[in-house]
Amino acid sequence: MTRLRIMFSHAAVTVMAVACGAGVIALAMFAPVWIWALVPLGIGAQMLNEYNLHRYVFHLPPPRRQWAFDLLYMAHYGHHDFPTHTKLFFVPIWVALPILLVNSLAVWAVLTLFGSANALWIAIAIVPVGGVLTFLVYEWFHMTAHLNLPKTRVERYVTTLHNQHHFRDFSKWFHVSPGGAVIDRAMGTAIDREALKHQQRIEFIRTLGMRPDDPRLVAARGRFAGKYDLSEAEIARAASV
Repeated sequence: MTRLRIMFSHAAVTVMAVACGAGVIALAMFAPVWIWALVPLGIGAQMLNEYNLHRYVFHLPPPRRQWAFDLLYMAHYGHHDFPTHTKLFFVPIWVALPILLVNSLAVWAVLTLFGSANALWIAIAIVPVGGVLTFLVYEWFHMTAHLNLPKTRVERYVTTLHNQHHFRDFSKWFHVSPGGAVIDRAMGTAIDREALKHQQRIEFIRTLGMRPDDPRLVAARGRFAGKYDLSEAEIARAASV
């Protein structure tokens, strides 16, 4: 119940869950039965999307302009800065919802262009059902990795790998969803256990290589302190070198 309460207190999770539920109902009521066989395509596509978004967008080099830095801070930098704050666990709705809409429209448009009579149902099966379901699984495991509570074997495995990303080397282990380790290994962003024994923790790991007292970080912490319930003591500790 604790995890469900935390998850569904976040707007993006609630909206995406509604979208997924609506997609399931629509397919069940109106779509041909064979459309359900395409749901796994959405699962695979979202796992790739998860990796690419995390690696190539959320871990962009810190922008020089404060407004751009603030966007990246809300999207992901803030989560690394304060990894135990529940309000920073989840993808912002202004990231999740546009991706859902753009991907859905793109699949529908391509299929329509090629004359598919079931373009709408295929798009729903791949994106709002398969893709969003995988997104919700990602959010569940990501949240669980940052909470101190009893975990299943799979949850402990995900937590171990995700902790390496946060507290050892933020340029490794970008996946979170179970099975996503295959993508990290294929893309060269995995760390095997033997290498981990000899690798030093990256300097300024919690601020993604930036000095903790960087003016951009200081400004973002102050600007979003109320939004993310950051105390003055926590902000002071985060800025200490």
